[in-house]
Amino acid sequence: MDHHSQGLATVVLDVSGVHWASQQATTKAVLGQRPGVVDVSPNPVAQSATVTYDPQRTSVSDLSNWVRECGLHCAGESVPAHLCVPMDDHAAMDHAAMGHGGHGGMSMAAMVADMRNRFLVAAVFSIPIMLWSPMGAEMIGRDLPTPFGVRTDVFTLLLSLPVIFYSSWIFFDGAFRALRRRTLDMMVLVAVAIGTGWGYSLIITLTGGGDVFYEAATMLASFVLLGHWFEMRARGGANDAIRALLNLAPPKATVVRDGAEVEVPTSGVLVDDLLVVRPGAKIAVDGRVEEGAGEVDESMVTGESLPVHKEPGAEVIGATINLNGSLRVRATKVGSDTALAQIVKLVQEAQNSKAPGQRLADRAAFWLVLVALVGGGLTLAAWLLFSDRPFSSAILFAITVVVITCPDALGLATPTAIMVGSGLGAKRGVLFKSAVAIEMSARIDTVVFDKTGTLTKGEPEVTEIVTVPAFPESELLKLVAAVERESEHPLAKAIIRRASDVEVVPAVDFENVSGEGAIASVGGRRVAVGNRRLLERKGIALGELATARERLAATGHTAIFAAVDGTVVGVIAIADAPRPTSEAAVTALHEMGVEVVVLTGDNRATGERIAAGLGIDTVIADVLPGDKAAKIAELQGAGRTVAMVGDGVNDAPALAQADLGIAIGAGTDVAIETADIVLMRSDPLDVPTALRIGRGTLRKMHQNLAWAVGYNTIALPIAAGVFAPSFGLTLRPEVAAMSMSGSSLIVAVNALSLKRLKLPR
Repeated sequence: MDHHSQGLATVVLDVSGVHWASQQATTKAVLGQRPGVVDVSPNPVAQSATVTYDPQRTSVSDLSNWVRECGLHCAGESVPAHLCVPMDDHAAMDHAAMGHGGHGGMSMAAMVADMRNRFLVAAVFSIPIMLWSPMGAEMIGRDLPTPFGVRTDVFTLLLSLPVIFYSSWIFFDGAFRALRRRTLDMMVLVAVAIGTGWGYSLIITLTGGGDVFYEAATMLASFVLLGHWFEMRARGGANDAIRALLNLAPPKATVVRDGAEVEVPTSGVLVDDLLVVRPGAKIAVDGRVEEGAGEVDESMVTGESLPVHKEPGAEVIGATINLNGSLRVRATKVGSDTALAQIVKLVQEAQNSKAPGQRLADRAAFWLVLVALVGGGLTLAAWLLFSDRPFSSAILFAITVVVITCPDALGLATPTAIMVGSGLGAKRGVLFKSAVAIEMSARIDTVVFDKTGTLTKGEPEVTEIVTVPAFPESELLKLVAAVERESEHPLAKAIIRRASDVEVVPAVDFENVSGEGAIASVGGRRVAVGNRRLLERKGIALGELATARERLAATGHTAIFAAVDGTVVGVIAIADAPRPTSEAAVTALHEMGVEVVVLTGDNRATGERIAAGLGIDTVIADVLPGDKAAKIAELQGAGRTVAMVGDGVNDAPALAQADLGIAIGAGTDVAIETADIVLMRSDPLDVPTALRIGRGTLRKMHQNLAWAVGYNTIALPIAAGVFAPSFGLTLRPEVAAMSMSGSSLIVAVNALSLKRLKLPR
């Protein structure tokens, strides 16, 4: 949906403090109910949310304040509010990525450290509680004496206080916030499980003693914290791509102000500032070269491996490296307008968008929390009504059901895979604009390439030279290039490029014959270069080279004759040459079982020539620009899932019509509206790369969802004690906590394994 056309705006907000995947419902509830907010897409892995809003009714500062009010989750009650940065504020983005959560906010690194500290406290106190419990006594074969002769349950109650009121406080705090927002998440489940176990034991202790299970409550907290400490570290790895992109921008820039060179923070560079970029330095912002020349490495932004020559008038991209030569650059785009900031925003919005499968999983996660709570209550009632086990035993089964059903793995299943997939693409200059684009790229069975500028270089090139036996090719090139140096025609430029290493001979008496060619005298010889009409006008016979001309014309080449002193001595074949990687791209697509189609406005002979050279299956030729979309629709009508690859300018309707629009060679223009995927460099090999990333990501999403659903399906009846009477198979709450946390960790690590995906080179 094109929000821009409806006057809507989007912003990526930092909502750090979302400890659990299922907590995203709270973020959505807080922002979604506010006036002017149209859509909220939270991402628990990236700690951010993409918000679509009506600028007439609300503003970025209002949105930030609402999230700050919500508080989400704090490291401790002393922390007043969360960092809530509009992520398109480049300086703030930089700050957040470096792990400095300003304004009391928590970066992912700080949250991981906080989780570790809470786990360590819980572990230190849970071990002695376990040793002094009936279970511990069984393990070591005797009861341990308590200090000062206090009752064992009183002693373990005292040891449990730091675990409940420090380590576990995030659960109670998060549950309170979720319930206040009328939503259910994992915090509610863990708080209910720990609170029930500890509260029941506290009542037993205060009323004179009996069966208590402080060890179940504290070990449960320890295992949940341990699992999530590991899982959050894994989630941190999923965001490496954004962090790497943000770290590309140099912290400082040298600008000329009042005639003097001064060093300023990159965020302080203004449009029209003159930047001084020395050899080896990074260019701070997007700009235009005013003085100097040199080679610039743009690989980090565009994925283009070869350095690009820059001279006055050339555009440069922020965060690229000036390899040699001193440049003076006039700043044209700064802050959130730079290509790098646009790329970061695009990647973040893709990471925060929901794949269709994830929307279903999010809804399922809410209901799973409800199922867990209801299931816990029913389990307790069933054990009390239909068995002779004591209340303490029944309540343990109920707590285990609540813990094991936590839907955290379900909440993490696809966002982690989407983040790794989109990050993997960004590293290769392949920018997915949404999760739907990633999912669709996995389903493509037909790729349609626009020919000119996509599969081919878009500029004419000499592909073959045929001469009469007595006339060497080098001599022909010397004479023809001398004539063509006087001409402005694009085909003349192709011949001059081919003759770049031939000695220059001046041409005199130059005569341009419009639409036919040119004639000049070179070294005392009269040389004519042009088409058949020029030769007929001058009464020159084609001779033995007529058949060569027919052969070349039949294969889509432009044939140019060269005549010296009234005799035809050679034919030069000129054509739009394929890009160096086009053949490898077609081969890679065929290996994936994808059919390749070339769409061209040229005649069939030209289309067939390119297709034959590259091994393309189908040619659709003589297509007017306005009819490209209709040709795509025809393929879709035949049951194909079609990706269209074009340059994004004159191919916009076809890109919009296709199931997947891929804009190639976008360079710095990353916000091409109609494309679903933007390829930063003009390399057709990035098309199979995009499809392979899509397939790999979708595979991980399916694996993760299958694991998350399958795990709950199997674990729930065991936790409820269904197999206890017949097989004696039961689970303790702390073991349930370990398996639940392990399930989330498996999902996160499985998604991270996507980083090892083999991509076309």
